[in-house]
Amino acid sequence: MVSHSVWIVGTSRSGKTARLVEQFCNWVTSEKQYTESFYTKKTGRKKTGHIPEFLYLKQTEPGVLVLAANDDNRRELGDTIVTSTLGKYPVRAKTPLGFFQDEVILFWPLLINSLNLKAQFPVRLRPETEQELATKLWRPQLDEEILRLAGVNESRLVRRILDLLQLAAYSGIPCEDIAQILAKGLGENTTTLEPEFLASLLLDWRNWCLERGLLTYGIITELYSQHLLSDRNYQQHLTKRYQAVLADDVDDYPSVARLLFELLLDRGAVGAFSYNPDGAVRLGLGADPNYLEGLAERCRVEILNGPPPESLSEQLTKQMVELVTEPMILLSLPKTVYSIQTTSRAQLLRQTAEEIADAIQSQQVQPEEVAIIAPGLDAIARYTLVEILVKQNIPVESLNDQRPLISSPVIRALLTMLALVYPGLGRLVDRDAVAEMLVVLSRKQQPPENSTDVINPKDAMNRVSTNIDPVRAGLIADYCFVPHPDRPNLLPVSAFERWDRIGYAATTAYNQILEWLEQQRSQQELRLIPSPISLLDRAIQRFLWNGSNLPYEQLAALRELLETAQHYWEIDTRLRQIAPVETTPHTTIIEFIQLLRRGTITANAYPVRPIGGARKAVTLATIFQYRSSRRSHQWHFWLDAGSPLWAKGGAATLFGAPFFLRDRLGEPWTAEDEKLAEEQRLQRILTDLLSRVSERVYLCHSDLAVNGQEQLGPLLPLVNACVTVISEANVN
Repeated sequence: MVSHSVWIVGTSRSGKTARLVEQFCNWVTSEKQYTESFYTKKTGRKKTGHIPEFLYLKQTEPGVLVLAANDDNRRELGDTIVTSTLGKYPVRAKTPLGFFQDEVILFWPLLINSLNLKAQFPVRLRPETEQELATKLWRPQLDEEILRLAGVNESRLVRRILDLLQLAAYSGIPCEDIAQILAKGLGENTTTLEPEFLASLLLDWRNWCLERGLLTYGIITELYSQHLLSDRNYQQHLTKRYQAVLADDVDDYPSVARLLFELLLDRGAVGAFSYNPDGAVRLGLGADPNYLEGLAERCRVEILNGPPPESLSEQLTKQMVELVTEPMILLSLPKTVYSIQTTSRAQLLRQTAEEIADAIQSQQVQPEEVAIIAPGLDAIARYTLVEILVKQNIPVESLNDQRPLISSPVIRALLTMLALVYPGLGRLVDRDAVAEMLVVLSRKQQPPENSTDVINPKDAMNRVSTNIDPVRAGLIADYCFVPHPDRPNLLPVSAFERWDRIGYAATTAYNQILEWLEQQRSQQELRLIPSPISLLDRAIQRFLWNGSNLPYEQLAALRELLETAQHYWEIDTRLRQIAPVETTPHTTIIEFIQLLRRGTITANAYPVRPIGGARKAVTLATIFQYRSSRRSHQWHFWLDAGSPLWAKGGAATLFGAPFFLRDRLGEPWTAEDEKLAEEQRLQRILTDLLSRVSERVYLCHSDLAVNGQEQLGPLLPLVNACVTVISEANVN
């Protein structure tokens, strides 16, 4: 029997996604032809003109489930399909985890009945809140001896244990079987904790969350795979809603996704799946490409042969892989590969940035045609590259730059403001924080001359003027701030004997801030402020928004702060409803500020990208971020080419991830397995990146790393095989 489902195999940029969209359009055409024949059969007449709308809708009532590996790819794929079909067909575009979450929440009443749960609406926990609550629950059992055996601190250990639940859920393994799999995989390894102990912690955590209606990604996935997918009522609803499924880049999907696909295919749905043998970006983070590849047996396989158009893949892949796997081979790379070599990493960063700036200014390449890719980007490297390029008027776009919210001065100022309004928070504020708050809250941003212009972050900062500069803010904080553990206070500016030195503009701005704070204190005492979220919103509206256009990065941070605060108080309200606790009135605010100060919240609010066309900027990303984004450029700069982290793929593998792969469930992971996995990962990285570059590759290597150690990573043979070398001697 010929399968109507399609399995599309191809390398990066070989046209897999375009073929998926084409297949979808073919389904739409086939559906339309079927509807026309149905109309002729029912009426005895050939269709002339349009089919009656009610008849067409009846035939096309079930929709199509469209899945993509991550949220950015989901948006692009959904937009492409809607554009190709003029929006005339019902499409639901999701990521696998997003789909599981929606289904669990939608069919929560079904789970309440089957699992005898308390009838309450579920609330999803963010990862940082999940870790904080799990730490509180497990702290009595995670004593110093346990931490010593684990060899990591409390925070790292809690995250590692929670990841085990997530990995098991992705693999379709119930929480009760985690101990058995870990026992088989770890064997006699005495450097880790007992599997039974880890599993008991996870069972306690899962049951604690379900009693309170709290859902994590791991719990959501387990509920979906272990309970919903096997429920007959749910299966009927699922198959009625979807007559087709499109899944792009299934090599990055968890094992559970295959269970969903097989159920739909068994019930008569058709499927189209794309698979990249050189992908597997999320292998070690929950993806199981080998298990998903088994779906090919149920489909008609299409292989997209040939390298991507306008790429260096065909020219370089074979040579580079041979040099990496067999370093003794004497080969020289063609002139499309350049090498930038220095002794220190500081000089490497500067030289790399200057080479990019020179190429752009000489119009050899445009900023949007350049990508800087590194196995890991520390703050020094990111700052150095951005600073040098921006000074040359070259914008830089950092992919998924998830810096802690507390790193933003605006966020720190708002938290200081909270400590000055609510009582009992005086220990969380000091003179430096008050001075910074005065500078931030007295800023005035001038709107751009042309409102349609794209605002560069540096340009936006240049447009900002402050009525209270840092020097005056420091003087005011020194003489007018009164520390107090319960009621820290700001005195009138006249408390400073030489207050005339402050100036009219700064004095006026300070008095306005002081008046506003006093007003909020009085309203708080009268309980006229519903929650700290309302106070944050008031401060943003009064001092930051003020009718101006905020830079996107600042706007994203503010949105994430409000979303995080709303989520935090929602969880706190739920917990107090279940088990009221005797605490001081503002303990939750203290814990919220401390959570932010630990740097666990990152600015990644929705939408995660600016509205409008792509920025004409140099792309700065880690290997993992760049491969996940599925982008391509004319020029690549591979930073830290001598780093051993290239074999890791730019992302750390989760503890225990190999134990939960379906083709080797519970098998021990040996040093030989790790070596083979790194070799295969490096080959995939090289093949993938070379498929995404069309003109030049620069291998940027420094003899010494940041810590002063010599760099002898797996790409070093490539650096040595370069004919075209740009070194410090050439520049100087």
